[in-house]
Amino acid sequence: MYRIGVDVGGTFTDFTISNTDTGENLYFKVPSTPADPSVAIVDGIEQILDIYKIAPTAVSYIGHGTTVATNMIIERRGVPTGLITTKGFRDVLAIGRQTRPALYDTSIRKPEPLVERYRRREVDERLNASGECLKPLDESELEGVLGELAATGIESVAISFLHSYRNAEHEEAAARVVARRLPGIYVSVSSKVLPEFREYERTSTTVLNAYVGPKMANYFDRLNTRIAELGVAVSPMTIHSNGGLLSIETAKRLPVTTCLSGPAAGVIGAAVAGRAAGVPDLVTFDVGGTSTDVSLIVDGQPKLTSSREVAGYPVKLPMIDIHVIGAGGGSVAYVDDANALKVGPRSAGALPGPVAYGRGGDEPTLTDANICLNRLNPVALLDGRMPVDREAALASIEARIARPLGISVEAAAFGIIQVAAANMSRAIRSVTTEQGHDVGELALFAFGGAGPLHAAEVARESGIHRILVPQEPGTMCARGALLSDVSLDFVRMQLTPATAESWSRACAALREMIAEGDRWLSSEKVESGARQFDLAIDAHYAGQSHEIRVPLDNVDEQGFDSFLDRFGRAHQAAYGYDNPGQPVFFVGCRVRAVGRVPKTVAPSHVGGPSVAEARIDVRSVYFGPEEGWRASPIYRRSALPVGEAVAGPAIVEEMSSTTVILARQSAAIDAFGNIVITN
Repeated sequence: MYRIGVDVGGTFTDFTISNTDTGENLYFKVPSTPADPSVAIVDGIEQILDIYKIAPTAVSYIGHGTTVATNMIIERRGVPTGLITTKGFRDVLAIGRQTRPALYDTSIRKPEPLVERYRRREVDERLNASGECLKPLDESELEGVLGELAATGIESVAISFLHSYRNAEHEEAAARVVARRLPGIYVSVSSKVLPEFREYERTSTTVLNAYVGPKMANYFDRLNTRIAELGVAVSPMTIHSNGGLLSIETAKRLPVTTCLSGPAAGVIGAAVAGRAAGVPDLVTFDVGGTSTDVSLIVDGQPKLTSSREVAGYPVKLPMIDIHVIGAGGGSVAYVDDANALKVGPRSAGALPGPVAYGRGGDEPTLTDANICLNRLNPVALLDGRMPVDREAALASIEARIARPLGISVEAAAFGIIQVAAANMSRAIRSVTTEQGHDVGELALFAFGGAGPLHAAEVARESGIHRILVPQEPGTMCARGALLSDVSLDFVRMQLTPATAESWSRACAALREMIAEGDRWLSSEKVESGARQFDLAIDAHYAGQSHEIRVPLDNVDEQGFDSFLDRFGRAHQAAYGYDNPGQPVFFVGCRVRAVGRVPKTVAPSHVGGPSVAEARIDVRSVYFGPEEGWRASPIYRRSALPVGEAVAGPAIVEEMSSTTVILARQSAAIDAFGNIVITN
């Protein structure tokens, strides 16, 4: 049988195909189709079935990561959405928080709310902070509000009532009225999307879910139908932002959870590969066509966060902490009004793409710079399947960069690479040095189509001494889709002083969520022996406004004192002190329901007999003004033997990526097929 992992990127759609009988992995790429990403997915699967002679009925699993929801939010291409909220809270989206993203930059403006004010409507209902009804929902009033919203052309409705995280009855009643009054319209209910306090973040997350919901549902339905038309019997699973998998039905209900879908899969894959190779502490470096995504992995576990922004809009959901910048292979290089060289964040994307791709692009990109300097193959990419035009790239860089700056084409192309490397290094520092981690103790795990191409320079810029480049790094996110568990997060708010009595209530809430998670895993067809429940309680000292998550081993009615001790140690680790005499408050109880999948990564690289026989070419490559053009050996990665050193400068080529090894660096392939580069 075969399992297929898919990652939809801005430029390419990547595939990893795992033969479960032999353990062999195959890798494939096709150009993305931004207008409808499902087209590239199905086209790629169809080619895979044909090229590798795989029967559609032999496919037992398809998992995919996607940035469709994220791109929809960034480009504001969601559907017209209405918001129904408690009287007095119509403008919570516009008011937001007092904090500024850049305190001294007066040019920064908050993004406009995704729901215009005339589509934000109030109803006169009210619960108190304990969830008790102060004023019942007036359904006749709501019917009138819905009629007015329908007249504005809405296609989706978000419902977010005050204190519904304590009591969902009013929201559930409102949802029934919407279904009756506006049949077929998409409904997003905050108590189902995010049953947590903090009104602004809860409303924002619910609105984002409603904003992308209808189009995401259509996307999932098209994908499901087209895959079925190939004769494949399984329905695709989707990676969500915490690195877990969701079924199509759950993802249609909670599409906002897929905002970091593709990048999260890459981090999960990196964590598994790093642990297998004996390198559990990593900073992931995923460079694709449009962005660079970096994240921290400590002791084999990705760092998680419970809140972040997407295009300036808060999303408060458990997710892998990934820092994203607009720097990728398709990032456009230009000279600004101050005569300074800039790279990104604007990208040429899949269409028209870099100039060298010959698809109509006329602005130089980071990929064009690498082709000009012969770091990338100047004739063709993807093992010869994709011809490139080096002369067109040279002409574009000369006209738009070199001539305006009065420098040579080589200097201009190298400058583009240096500027991009500096931007990427800043992103790495934001998740390492700025959070108290010593980069010297971390390895750089480079993947994505362009990650290995820039890893050596970025590592030197950042002070990192070791680089790992996995096999076929351009498909690492697709491989992560094969290594991710099925999972979903559940939460119950407590908001009460921590006492023996409230501990008993917290234990009861945890047991309820375990039962709920067990039912969900059953609906996802996860066998009982593969089910796991990760427990935690969020808490803070009295007077604090933000909480710390404290993991629990199990539900223990007698474990209150043990919890307080764990909380104190967690506070010490986070802030450098604890305060045993200060009262503690419970904020919320959390359960992550997990359906485990096998994650065996066996040492399987064989390679050829020697480094000399792995050499396929020698070409002149430019390494900067100090090194100049150097005759550099070109190696075929699959032919490199385990353990033999490769001295830089050198280039290692494979289907999905190219690895650059600088002078005074050494590289070797390990038993797992990773290229390990050391300074």
